[in-house]
Amino acid sequence: MRTGIRLITLLASFMTMAELAAEKIVIAHRGASGYLPEHTLAAKSMAYAMGATYIEQDVVMTRDDVLIVLHDITLDRTTDVSEKFPDRSRGDGRFYAIDFTLKEIRSLSATEGFRIQGGEKVQGYKNRFPMNTSSFGVPTLEEELELIQGLNRSTGQDVGIYPEIKQPEFHRDEGKDISSEVVRVLKKFGYTTKDHKVFLQTFSFEELKKIRNEILPKAGIDLNLIQLIGSETSYPWMFERDGMEKLAGFADGIGPAKGLVISSESTTSNLEITPLVSRAHSAGLKVHPYTYRMDPGQLPSYASDFQELLRQHYFDAGVDGIFTDFPDKAVEFLEANQLRQEIHVNNEVKP
Repeated sequence: MRTGIRLITLLASFMTMAELAAEKIVIAHRGASGYLPEHTLAAKSMAYAMGATYIEQDVVMTRDDVLIVLHDITLDRTTDVSEKFPDRSRGDGRFYAIDFTLKEIRSLSATEGFRIQGGEKVQGYKNRFPMNTSSFGVPTLEEELELIQGLNRSTGQDVGIYPEIKQPEFHRDEGKDISSEVVRVLKKFGYTTKDHKVFLQTFSFEELKKIRNEILPKAGIDLNLIQLIGSETSYPWMFERDGMEKLAGFADGIGPAKGLVISSESTTSNLEITPLVSRAHSAGLKVHPYTYRMDPGQLPSYASDFQELLRQHYFDAGVDGIFTDFPDKAVEFLEANQLRQEIHVNNEVKP
């Protein structure tokens, strides 16, 4: 009798682990940006083919009010804008997307991210796609949504989108209501309820409240909202014991930096998991931390390899999904974990 009970308990445990793996999501951070230049349509197509659950879009506005997919509010880190329009920088030397029309931005070539060092362009991640090779451009948000929805139709898949409204206060100071325009485009493409596969994210809590209380009701739609959190100093109240419960009045989840989930002070023998995930889950919030990279120097000291890092966050810390530049590796990890648990179950039930 005890053996039977123990077997049932064991099988239930294995099934729970397999189900957990199946429920976890993979968010392609700027597309498959570990392999192709970030936020290009090529990087998004590759992420789709790799099996990402969601694909991220960072969104900024042009001078003529078109939403484009670009991580920075400036163009100079990932395009040749300084060569095509050398006299169009602001006083700080930066080239702001909001100062250019869509036609002008379409004339630019996008490339792997770089920095200027000693007057020369130096590629940010030297082992990634070679800088200034092949042909890439800066897409509009509508072009990207057309691509993803088109692939959903042709493949029968249902890959979601994960747009971020970049620096809404900056845009408002420039006379642009970027949040309302993003919501308008999402509604145009049929994203209108929380059942649709879209998460809308921002670092600004003030903007998140505005979206929840004013912009979404005005548009007549309701979407899942994610509060991004860069550090404990961003919004200290969120890290108080009831902080996540307060946030849950406006958000459906959080996107914290991964160091807020597992402390960077952790070691291989002492994993310091913070209370953030458990508090968020208790408040009914999803947790999707960022950013998981395999590049040299990007692995936290407490993880021996990328697979261990994924295990520590997905299962030890219990996050619901992750943002990664290498979506194929996260997909493979979750599929292997699910298969491993299913094999355990099958082996245990054999006579």
